[in-house]
Amino acid sequence: MTYKVIITDPIAEEGIKILQNDPEVEVDYRPEIPFEELLEIIEPYHAIITRSRTPVNKELLERAKNLKVVGRAGVGVDNVDLEECSKRGILVVNTPGANTIGATELTMMHMLTIMRNGHKAHQSVAQGKWERKKFMGEELFGKKLGIIGLGNIGSQIAIRTKAFGMEVYAYDPYIPPEKAERLGVKLVDNLDDMLREIDVLTIHAPLTEETLNMISKRELELMKDGVYIVNCARGGIINQDDLVEVAKTGKIKGIALDVFKPEPPPKEFIDALLQLWEEGKINLSLSPHIGANTRESQTNVAVMVAQQVLKALKGETPEHVVNAPFPDLSALGLIKPVLDLAEKMGQFIVQWAGIHPREVKVEVYGDIAEHVKPITAAVLSGILKETVDYPVNILNAPFIAREKGIKVEEVASEDSPDFKHLVKVTVYTDQGKRSVAGSVLEGYLPRFVQIDSFKVYVEPEGVLLVFENRDIPGVIGKIGNILGKFNINIAGFKLGREKRGGRAIGVLNLDEPAPEEALELLRQIPEIISLKQIKL
Repeated sequence: MTYKVIITDPIAEEGIKILQNDPEVEVDYRPEIPFEELLEIIEPYHAIITRSRTPVNKELLERAKNLKVVGRAGVGVDNVDLEECSKRGILVVNTPGANTIGATELTMMHMLTIMRNGHKAHQSVAQGKWERKKFMGEELFGKKLGIIGLGNIGSQIAIRTKAFGMEVYAYDPYIPPEKAERLGVKLVDNLDDMLREIDVLTIHAPLTEETLNMISKRELELMKDGVYIVNCARGGIINQDDLVEVAKTGKIKGIALDVFKPEPPPKEFIDALLQLWEEGKINLSLSPHIGANTRESQTNVAVMVAQQVLKALKGETPEHVVNAPFPDLSALGLIKPVLDLAEKMGQFIVQWAGIHPREVKVEVYGDIAEHVKPITAAVLSGILKETVDYPVNILNAPFIAREKGIKVEEVASEDSPDFKHLVKVTVYTDQGKRSVAGSVLEGYLPRFVQIDSFKVYVEPEGVLLVFENRDIPGVIGKIGNILGKFNINIAGFKLGREKRGGRAIGVLNLDEPAPEEALELLRQIPEIISLKQIKL
């Protein structure tokens, strides 16, 4: 069979050649094709490779009768209708990690620039001046570096900065300690502790609900006077207004940014930074989101997307799939409620454990035992979905888990004494283990039926307030009083206990999240052993 591939945006020649050299592939390179023309010719193509220019929307997909795969040369897939692709059984693949070295080296450039005044010294000499004493800098050697996010780029930063003689710390709740040890990095559990220690901060985390405004006024004020801050990851992780406000006090010595929120950044924000630079309050280095702008990165992107598309066309499983089509619709109809439950269990257990799992055990019992692999993948998807800024699903979750060093164990048995089918998830961390079990009752009612050793029947939806307590009268009343003061309504309550007067677990379904102030008051109740607010 001959596969027809159309490329509708510019990519490096190396990727095109990979496709052209395959005897089963016919390549049509049309990097400037207008969308209206593309609509007219798309029907016979089996694959389309795009960047951000071409919208792969419902209108296009309705005409693409033979399309099997969409290749996105880059990480973002905002221009691709993932849901519509999934409905039609079309794989969408992308290229995360292809620009790792480019982004790493840009970060090092910015770090050196703001610490050694390279740009200001160049400008001075270019103007015919010779101001040696004016450009006194600081060495990286001996400084304490804090890295938020020890993934692909963060790890490469650690390697390079250690070569400069820096003492490297890292905060990443989703990275196993073994990885940090291999890199010679001190992995910290508490971000605040790291911020108080370091001389330089660099960010290499995805933008998620968890990391949005992670560095705001409070965190900035915790840091040493004279700190240097670098962000080449994602705009929005540092609160830009707070950054300017704290910089005005003289606390921050240097700021280097390649990313902003939004992009391009507001003129008022840039003007404020430039004014601080002109006043001598900060050193400043800015660039327009160019981490991937190297010839090597662009080659890597093109090669990776070509390889991913070829795998998908030939029935192999690509490593970087960003949607979840289910070709076997009959199997989907059977297990979809269980897959939805399994993903919720993954979301729950990672929040309940509160720390990166180094091992995940998934047990599947009863009439769904044969589907243990997609169920395991759904669990991993739930665990991972809040830790990366590209889509995670049951197809790519196992690959991502492997990259993050998570060991996965699967157990399957057709025996299930208490339920028609049961899924149990246990995560093992450096602080012990946590578990949750669930079942779909009557074929459509998802329920958690056990949390750790406690039997419960909990609807896994919305906001859950989960607490362990000593089984003493009055605990629920105290909790209700505090939530009432903050106008937080309780939609449901379930209780499980070991024995009368022993340890118990309570789960409240809340209509909306309780503020942190309320959670702190709840944790001060003497009978409360532990308390977590979990969002599903």
